[in-house]
Amino acid sequence: MSSTVLMYALIALIIALVCGLAPIFTKIKEDANKLKILTGIAAGIIIASALLVVIPEGYELATTDEHAAEEGLAGSTALIILEVNNGEITAEEGIEEIEALLGGHDDHEDEAGHDDHADEHGEGLSAKIEHVIEEVEHEEIDASTGILEITELIGAHSHEDEHEEHASGLMLGGAILGGFVLMLILEGSGIGHAVHEEHHEHSHEHGHGHVHHSASGWMLVFGLTLHAATDGLAVGAAAATGSISLTAAVVFAVLIHKGPAAFSLGVFSMHERSERKDSIKDVIIFSLATPVMIMIAYFALEGLETSIIGLTMLFSGGTFLYVATVDTLPDIHNAESGKKAMTYVVAGIVIMIALLLLADVMGLGHSH
Repeated sequence: MSSTVLMYALIALIIALVCGLAPIFTKIKEDANKLKILTGIAAGIIIASALLVVIPEGYELATTDEHAAEEGLAGSTALIILEVNNGEITAEEGIEEIEALLGGHDDHEDEAGHDDHADEHGEGLSAKIEHVIEEVEHEEIDASTGILEITELIGAHSHEDEHEEHASGLMLGGAILGGFVLMLILEGSGIGHAVHEEHHEHSHEHGHGHVHHSASGWMLVFGLTLHAATDGLAVGAAAATGSISLTAAVVFAVLIHKGPAAFSLGVFSMHERSERKDSIKDVIIFSLATPVMIMIAYFALEGLETSIIGLTMLFSGGTFLYVATVDTLPDIHNAESGKKAMTYVVAGIVIMIALLLLADVMGLGHSH
């Protein structure tokens, strides 16, 4: 998987460099209309990927996957206890069947016999049940007492899950909101990402293309680079799940947006900087942000609890939603360009949906 992640990082780097340096080293003139079309389509793809892929997958990873094994164990154990209580089997037979269940969960335990998903505050459910069974085998307690203790463990586990589900609801929504608000704060502080919008407005107002913003120019470049880093975070988190289809879907959304964003930066920097070398530096810094963060996020998140990876993806989904809406809302609210902008965004959404449906038909759905 690491070689595939490296390939994605290189592709992101190449696309950003080519699109960002194109307006600097060629005589390509800025075409505001074409750029708006590309930006609108890219925004639609990002919106669809956030709502159909990144956020749903992040939710699933942050909730279901982490406790799936223990949920199954709890349910199966409860059925055996019910048989004991109904007199269908003896307590001794119940203990033996529960022990057999634990044997079927060996893949989820480490060498010490503890569940991989044990929380930070104690052992996992399987380890606790195993401890009770050991007490029965060592004749420290009888089988009937063991069944009672296991019943209590199952009940306590159910109450813990209910509490965790309630708490995680705030965490899940908070992760999405956190990504959205981060971009909102940066944009409101002048560390924006939509540099092409500002450039178009200044060019139109002043009748020339060379615009100086003093220190704000570097702030805008930093903001766009920071957004590129959040793109890399989304790809790295998706890759850390081990799902190739999920990673490919997120990569596609990021790369589609990367071209217009890099071209916008190149145009802005070309008009903002007095020397070409400074413009080249802007583009290189921006281009490196996504691939570097892809690798950092992948190796940092790989092997961690799925809930952490899921929350990271939800955070990235929040940044996706902000970027997509901010890229298009000004045009959509414009009476002259609103319908066209809406058409471009819808086209991007349709493209992403079509690709996801095609992936499902080809058996490349987002399974874990």
